[in-house]
Amino acid sequence: MVIKDPQELFMRLLSEANNAEKQMTRALPKMARAAHNEKLVEAFQHHLEETQGQLERIEQAADSIPEIRIKRLKSHAMESLIQEGEELIDSTEKGPLRDAGLIAAAQKVEHFEIAAYGTLCELAGQLGHTKAKEILAETLKEEKSTDDKLNKLAKQDVNKRAG
Repeated sequence: MVIKDPQELFMRLLSEANNAEKQMTRALPKMARAAHNEKLVEAFQHHLEETQGQLERIEQAADSIPEIRIKRLKSHAMESLIQEGEELIDSTEKGPLRDAGLIAAAQKVEHFEIAAYGTLCELAGQLGHTKAKEILAETLKEEKSTDDKLNKLAKQDVNKRAG
C-alpha cells in the first residue's frame, strides 16, 4: 500500500491498530495464565475486556468516516512485543520474578499503544474527523489508565516480591 496523503496514512495506522488489538485479545489470556499475582491476573483479564471494546471503537471510528475502510494489515511492532513477552514467560518460573517481567512486557505494549492512539487522535483532528478523534481519545485514555495501574501494581507489590 503506497501512502499518498494524510488520509491514507490515517487508514493504514488505524488498520495496524486494529490488528494490534486483535493480537492482544490472543495474548492477554496467555499472560493471565502465566501470572502468579492475583491482582496481576485480574488486571490482564480486565484489560482483555477493555481491548474487546477498543476493537469495537476502531470499527466505530472507521464507520464515522465514509472514505475509510480498515485493511488487513499486520502490526509487526505488536507481534514483536508479544513475542518478547512469550520469551519472557518461557525463560522464567511462575512466581514474583515472572510477574515483574510480565508487567514490564505489558507496559511496553501500553506505551506502544499510547503512541499509536495519540498519533491517530492527532491525525483525525488534522483531517477534521471529529467523531473518530473522540472515539479514539477514549481508547487513548484507557491505555494510559492501564499503564498507570500496572505501574502502581509493580511499585507497590510485585517488584518488592521479586526481590
